[in-house]
This record gives sequence, structure tokens and C-alpha cells, in this order.
Amino acid sequence: MKHIHSEDKKTIKQEGIDENIYHVPVLLEETIESFEIKPGGVYVDCTFGGGGHSKALLQKLDKTSTLIVFDQDEDARKNLPKDERVIFVPQNFRHLQRFLKLHKHPQVDGILADLGVSSHQFDEAERGFSIRYDAALDMRMDTRQLKTAADVLKTYSESQLHKMFEKYGEVTNAKTLANTIVEQRKLVPSATINRFKQSIQQIVKGNPNKYFAQVFQALRIEVNDEMNALKELLVQSVPSLKPGGRIAIITFHSLEDRLVKNFFKKGTFEEPEEDEVYGTKAGSPFTIITKKPITASETEIKLNTRSRSAKLRVAQKI
Repeated sequence: MKHIHSEDKKTIKQEGIDENIYHVPVLLEETIESFEIKPGGVYVDCTFGGGGHSKALLQKLDKTSTLIVFDQDEDARKNLPKDERVIFVPQNFRHLQRFLKLHKHPQVDGILADLGVSSHQFDEAERGFSIRYDAALDMRMDTRQLKTAADVLKTYSESQLHKMFEKYGEVTNAKTLANTIVEQRKLVPSATINRFKQSIQQIVKGNPNKYFAQVFQALRIEVNDEMNALKELLVQSVPSLKPGGRIAIITFHSLEDRLVKNFFKKGTFEEPEEDEVYGTKAGSPFTIITKKPITASETEIKLNTRSRSAKLRVAQKI
């Protein structure tokens, strides 16, 4: 779920749009249209956030339909509509199958996930997501979990840090960064954002804002185990969808997009075994609806700059 960010408010004022709009769901119309909503259907919003996509879905659903919404961030509860068609699950979407069964809807007609971090999380300084504020290095989407970004920087080995920054942040000098963190933490632990930024300032390459954004992205993905959670969601989506049911995933960086693209194509993260007789491999349980990912229009990018990197992929269960 995306919200209007401070740099977007200027654009909105220039465009003469109501500045009080708080939620800007990315690729909203394209996502809702992709579901081909059925009367009496059961749909899942795996990333409820500010409720923008859910609100649009509810407008399309009839009175006999059900919308199940997941969000591990307790703040999301405040955005719940007073609508008896909505079931709220305060959990990570990696527990999809378990909670669908618990709520007596083991199979559903549509699954939606918007994998972007909300502006609300970025704008709450104490959450530690943003390089713009000084706060504790937290970055937990679910504050019930124990591991924070500070813990990662304090306890991970140089090799673990190197791999993390290289894989999740695509940081060009990940090896040097890891070495610097290990050396600096011997002197003073990096418990706050500013202290951490200062401790690695000497090895920042290129644009500092871009560099720190990549570093923070890697830390956030690691703290919240985002890639494994996405894998679990995708694997569970196969048994959780009815035949003809659709799954729509909005990603914001290449790692996520590649995972979704490959899973829709193969239907598994395992290497499929060849048929001993015919030598052929089992096909995917999906028909891919979006041959190329859907991206934001220039108009949407003007309204919400973060939509620039959004990619929507949709598949239908055979």
C-alpha cells in the first residue's frame, strides 16, 4: 500500500488535487480489473496497509462476497473499514494457507499483494526505516519479532554482511562495507541511524542518498525475511486458489520481480523432475495473464513518484 509522501505533495498541489488524500494505492485500477471479480467470491489482500486496494475491491464485491486482509503491522488495524465482509488477520502473509483454513476459506478466487513499504512506515521516524531521520535502527514491520537492524549490524559476521548487502541491496562495494562495519563496531556499536551513517561515511560510493537507500533496503529485507516470506506466499498460493482464481503481485525491485516472474512460469522453486518415459517436465499450474509486467502511467508517476518502480504481474490458476 502506497501513501502520499512529502515530495509528492508539491505535485499534488500543482495539479489542483485534494491534498488531504492520504492513500495512493499503486496501479489501483489495473490491479482490480485483473481479478475479473465474481459474485459471492472470496478475495485476499495480503498487504492491507492503508486499505486503498481493499477499499477498491470492496466497491466491486457484492454483499455475499468476503475479503480477507493480512497485515503484520499493528498500525494497519486503524485503517480497517466497518464492513462485515472483511476478515482481518494480523499476521505476515507467509501464513496464508493456515489462516485461510482457520477462517473456513481454504480456497479463494483472488490473491493480491503489494510488496512496497508504505510511506506511513517511512514517515514514522521511530520505526527506523528512513535515512531522513535519526532514530533507533529498528526496521521491524512486525514489532512483535525480536531481531532489529541494529542486531543484524551487531551480530552478523563479515561474510554474512557482505552477502546481504551484495544480494539484497546490490551495493557495489559490499565487501568493503561489511569490513568497515565489523571494524567500526569494535569501537562504537551502531544503534542509531545517524551513528551508522557516520561510521560508514568514508566508504560511501556515488550519490550518498542512493547508496544509503540501497544499504537500508538490504537491512530491511534481512530483518523482515522478505524474500523467504514472498517465496512462501507464492508456494501457498497454488493450493489456496480455486481453479480460475487469480493472483496479482506488485513488486518494487528486481529481486522480487524475478521471483514472481519465475514462479508464475514454473509454478515451483524446485527444479522439476523429468518424466522418465517422455523426458518432459511438468507444466506450471498457472496461465500467465501479463506477458510483460504492467507499469505505472506518467500521470500516476506524477502523483506518486514511488510508483515509478512498481511492476504488476498477474497469473490465473489452471
